[in-house]
Amino acid sequence: MLVLVAPGQGAQTPGFLTPWLDLPGAADRLAGWSGAIGLDLAHYGTQADADDIRDTAVAQPLLVAAGLLSASALDAPAFGAVAGHSVGEITAAAFAGVLTEEAALQFVRTRGLGMAQAAAVTQTGMSALLGGEPEDVVPHLQKLGLTAANVNGAGQIVAAGTVEQLAQLAEDKPEGVRRVVPLKVAGAFHTAHMAPAVAELGKAAQSLDVADPAFTYVSNADGKIVDTGAEVVARLVSQVSNPVRWDLCMETFKELGVTTLIEVCPGGTLTGLAKRALPGVRTLALKTPDDLDAARELIAEYSAA
Repeated sequence: MLVLVAPGQGAQTPGFLTPWLDLPGAADRLAGWSGAIGLDLAHYGTQADADDIRDTAVAQPLLVAAGLLSASALDAPAFGAVAGHSVGEITAAAFAGVLTEEAALQFVRTRGLGMAQAAAVTQTGMSALLGGEPEDVVPHLQKLGLTAANVNGAGQIVAAGTVEQLAQLAEDKPEGVRRVVPLKVAGAFHTAHMAPAVAELGKAAQSLDVADPAFTYVSNADGKIVDTGAEVVARLVSQVSNPVRWDLCMETFKELGVTTLIEVCPGGTLTGLAKRALPGVRTLALKTPDDLDAARELIAEYSAA
């Protein structure tokens, strides 16, 4: 089985969209999306600096737009399964036909603005812990008042909380943790700090036209397969203040018999996790259009099998 996955916030880098806009029709599509959501995606994806695209209200729509552009360039008729990490789950919902592309961009614009406003209330952030076992790491984070916001598998958990709590974590690492790496995000996402954004997103969800997933849709809330569009959208709302369990998504990939994993632009994070947690699964990250031919070959092999 082939699974298409979309990364979450923090994967963006300055200028990463530049080569993608040379693809036929890409600049026009991006301009249309920009007009629909009131945000110049081309500017932020090609000219803005790291601080500008770190802004949650900018980063989230930018990531969804990049995922949709790169996935459409694959010209793939179907995928065995789709999934997304954090905001990438909105990208996955569009892949699966639950939301139209424009609806996905409008929804993520609301999400990004709401989460940015929630993050402004208290100085918060996130740090990745490399190494350690969940049974040691999670209780230690709870002791410090932190949340295990992303349980990513492959020896990686992301802690979220106030800057003071994260500073204490850097001085008091859990047993087995080799490094604590601050992430380029502007808030404690997937924690109770984001509760105000949940209410705002819930209102936006009420006006969405929703379809059931056309492909197997794996939810990052618990790794479960979700069959209805209504349930997908409900999870997109609640996941803002609840942890991402990418480790459970990868367990589901194993159960489904996934043999190939392609990560859309800006790819790299999820393929890195898969290489460690899913030995034997072929992985490919779409970083630039130069990666498209290799991705199409993998898709052709999958379709012919």
